[in-house]
Amino acid sequence: MAIKEYSYTVLFEPAEEGGYLVTCPALPGLVTEGDTLEEAREMAKDAICAYIESLRKDGLPIPPNKEIKLNPVKEEVRVPVEAA
Repeated sequence: MAIKEYSYTVLFEPAEEGGYLVTCPALPGLVTEGDTLEEAREMAKDAICAYIESLRKDGLPIPPNKEIKLNPVKEEVRVPVEAA
């Protein structure tokens, strides 16, 4: 059986309760987590494999990696809302 290797960019965001929340921009809806960065990496690999297997099972194309060319900008935005 031939093995094809896929490569995806994943984002590791520190979670408030500890550990890391992992997302993958190229695979909408893919979210996983790990208590440590190492565990989060392994969970990401497992989640991506499951995601690809699900796409194959449903006969859907496997998306390419989305190249992230710019660093994300993080900022707080304040909005006034009339009190109820």
